[in-house]
Amino acid sequence: MTALKLKKREERRVLAGHGWVFSNEIDTEQTPLKGLEPGSSVTLESANGKFLAHAYVNPHSLIAARVTSRDAREPFNATVLRARLQRALELREYLYDDPCYRLVHSEGDFLPGLTVDRYNDVLVVQITTAGMERYRDEIVDALQSVTGATAIYLRNDAPVRKLEHLPEYREWVVGEAVEVLSVRENGLQFDVPAELGQKTGWFYDHRSSRAALAPWVRERRVLDLYTYLGGFALNAAACGAREVIGVDGSQQAVNGATANAVSNGLQDRVSFRCDDAVEAMRSLFEDGERFDVVVLDPPAFIKRRKDREQGLRHYALNNRLAMRLLNPGGIIVSASCSQALSHDDLLQQMRQNTPRGSLGLQVLAPLQQGPDHPVNIAMPETLYLTGCIARLL
Repeated sequence: MTALKLKKREERRVLAGHGWVFSNEIDTEQTPLKGLEPGSSVTLESANGKFLAHAYVNPHSLIAARVTSRDAREPFNATVLRARLQRALELREYLYDDPCYRLVHSEGDFLPGLTVDRYNDVLVVQITTAGMERYRDEIVDALQSVTGATAIYLRNDAPVRKLEHLPEYREWVVGEAVEVLSVRENGLQFDVPAELGQKTGWFYDHRSSRAALAPWVRERRVLDLYTYLGGFALNAAACGAREVIGVDGSQQAVNGATANAVSNGLQDRVSFRCDDAVEAMRSLFEDGERFDVVVLDPPAFIKRRKDREQGLRHYALNNRLAMRLLNPGGIIVSASCSQALSHDDLLQQMRQNTPRGSLGLQVLAPLQQGPDHPVNIAMPETLYLTGCIARLL
């Protein structure tokens, strides 16, 4: 196995448990990086030749190596893969009665480059790295064996695959193609079109946030922006909201959300409209519409570091427009799935964009991704979702 030697003092993050090695941390004079095949296995060594970890490599990526094992005697293989999938499954089965959850959260489950969402007996798999792509067949076999899945869908069309020099494709590799994925969450039933263009289908990461909404919506008027398939909207209605309006820019998503409202018997209190969220907030304000609760869960406005300044402006605008729509003492649920936006960053955007003349915001509860998206304590990058429930006075 090829050894990659790090530059002097560049081993500290790996020793602290971080799973990434960047290309500028590798001593390419002693261990050339460019000649290695994407996805091939390597050992990482310190500048003095001490073993650090097993990893897989990609010379085309800024993240040149990803750690797969820290035991010199246990390189990553099909046996290790199966054991980690089993550990991931044990955590979810302990947490949830229904087999609907994120089963594998990449580095959070020590399986870099692999994401798996479970919809009862159907699994949706996303592989984003060349190293994990090499184990594609082993992943499918192990997942079917460990979970008993009757259908497995490879949703390998994430743009990040281009950075790994991987093709984009979608393929049902086990069982017959399934048109609709079924999710049971907080006592509600959601149908998710399998081909809908949202990552692996359902946003399980906000399950806890949607449950946390319950105490704040009873007998209140709620606006759910970027509603997608109605997750927050239907949870609010089920918890006693008087009226809920959901807004999304995708007509396909709005159609799905409307169908989910009907299937849960909530269509009398929930309605959905297809509109750009920013434009919808402006028109609602001009029409004099006001709400007791506004849920603001936009897509990631900061996907790369160079997008940060522009992304901050988007978060600022969205929070400013959302808070203008609140009644006195109203509740805003503001969230971000941009890993580059910290919790403090989000709070700052909210603070700076409170309406003029208001007394201020009371933070009532912090929000983050649910426990089926575990955070690797040595990798802050695995904590990507943040938010809070706040009261505007």
